[in-house]
Amino acid sequence: MEMERLEAGHGVLTAVRAGNGRDLVILHSLLADRNAFDPILPALTEKFRVTLFNLPGFDGSEPVIAPVLDAYVARIEDGFQEFGIENDAILLGNGFGGTLALAFALDHPERLGKLIISDAAAGFPDEGKKAFAAMGEKVAQAGLGAVAEIAAKRVYSPGFLGAHPELIAERKDVLMKIDAKAFAHACKILQETDLVPLLHRLDVPTLVICGEHDQATPPALTKVVSQKVPGARYIELPGCGHCPPLEQPQQFLAAIKQFVGL
Repeated sequence: MEMERLEAGHGVLTAVRAGNGRDLVILHSLLADRNAFDPILPALTEKFRVTLFNLPGFDGSEPVIAPVLDAYVARIEDGFQEFGIENDAILLGNGFGGTLALAFALDHPERLGKLIISDAAAGFPDEGKKAFAAMGEKVAQAGLGAVAEIAAKRVYSPGFLGAHPELIAERKDVLMKIDAKAFAHACKILQETDLVPLLHRLDVPTLVICGEHDQATPPALTKVVSQKVPGARYIELPGCGHCPPLEQPQQFLAAIKQFVGL
């Protein structure tokens, strides 16, 4: 599919776009780049103008100066402005992109008509915080190679990975292209962020999706979002891992279509 490449701030933020219609903005996971959404793009671009942001450190988007959540939210808002994203947009975030989508929706609810959160947490327990701290420290000291193997395995459910072991090399290749500083920044943000006390304020129609066998953000964490956001819907995908568009694209697409009324 031919995609238009976009740049905001002379390359500070990059994105790609295709399709026409209502704006749909996608924020990818820390463990996968925007190409993870390729399996569902043809269907989405039939109905929407889809803009896939490259998060800081991915595909030319510059890392933020400081590892703070507000800097990422500001970068996303810059993209909305410079890429001409209209109000009443649909925002879809997976993993870290889902956490950023929640933060953006809390700060800029007027921008959004609907919010879709996939396999993302609003905050992690102490065990998760320690894991992010350790991962960020390893990457800061030794680069992405120090965590690429284990991180790649966390993208998929164990059953799916067992049937497709060749995908590990593909995921590792994606991870090795990420800016190490940006990856460490993201780990620090995930370690420190707790949006749970704020979720009751979120006034955007919200769908929360999670893979049953997500090893990176288990359903128990994702369910917190659906329980705290007023009126949010929750859908769990049986047998799926952390990145539904890669592992169960048709089921993921069906959930999205039902939510947006297609």
